[in-house]
Amino acid sequence: LLDVGRSEQKARHLPGIASGERLATVALLEPNGRWDAAGIEATAEPDGSGHRLRGTKLFVPDGHIADLLLVAAREPGSLGAEGVRLFCVDRGAPGVRTQMLRSIDQTRRLAEVVLDGVVVGEEDLLGDGGGWEAIERLAARSRVALCAEMCGGAQRVLDMSVEYAKVREQFGKPIGSFQAIQHKCADMMVQVESAKAATYYAAWAVASGATDASLAASMAKAYCSDAYRVVAGEGIQIHGGIGFTWEHDMHIYFKRAKSSEVSFGDATWNRELVAGQIL
Repeated sequence: LLDVGRSEQKARHLPGIASGERLATVALLEPNGRWDAAGIEATAEPDGSGHRLRGTKLFVPDGHIADLLLVAAREPGSLGAEGVRLFCVDRGAPGVRTQMLRSIDQTRRLAEVVLDGVVVGEEDLLGDGGGWEAIERLAARSRVALCAEMCGGAQRVLDMSVEYAKVREQFGKPIGSFQAIQHKCADMMVQVESAKAATYYAAWAVASGATDASLAASMAKAYCSDAYRVVAGEGIQIHGGIGFTWEHDMHIYFKRAKSSEVSFGDATWNRELVAGQIL
């Protein structure tokens, strides 16, 4: 909305979002699981002065309770980035059906959004209609923001693991005195610090509009996706059986690491994006 929204659209939606009175989310991913432009298969058929939307969106954050859905759909017959548009859709509009999905991370609610002939007016077409370019900029910012969260989670796992290694005793000694545990902690620290370095640069690149912003965001997401998962897994190993019980917080970080790993593309997908930009 800030990036490409028209002045009347900003005036209509942004004050409520900023005050917390309205919740907005973005509906991009579809059952095909693709994060590129070809993955947008939902259609926006011309209907009078507006459009009629049809399609299914998956893993929409807070999609079951959001007031405003920013929906990506394409004009019939278009291919790739051409014809992709973003529409402002009221969740209560006729033809919109939402259902919360069961996922590995129940602290981050995800929903399925079905668009069954939802009619939107011309005033609901976001900006001048060039949707995919806006989505790419959104994706770069979102990857960096998610990387920052993953760095914080990985740092917390490392701190918890080091503290536990100091007080948990086995064979009459703290387990932190054993080389096997020390090596795990050292490797975890390397992963955390490297993830931070990649994220800090990507954040600067995106915020300053650097020419390599998209590349830096994909590099950071590729590294952080793997690093957080590995650090969370090693944290569970250091804690032993208690680490994956409901009574301990460690399982929460592990589940968040897994869900964040695939959001906006996993490490493999983002490495492909990096290769495509530098080759």
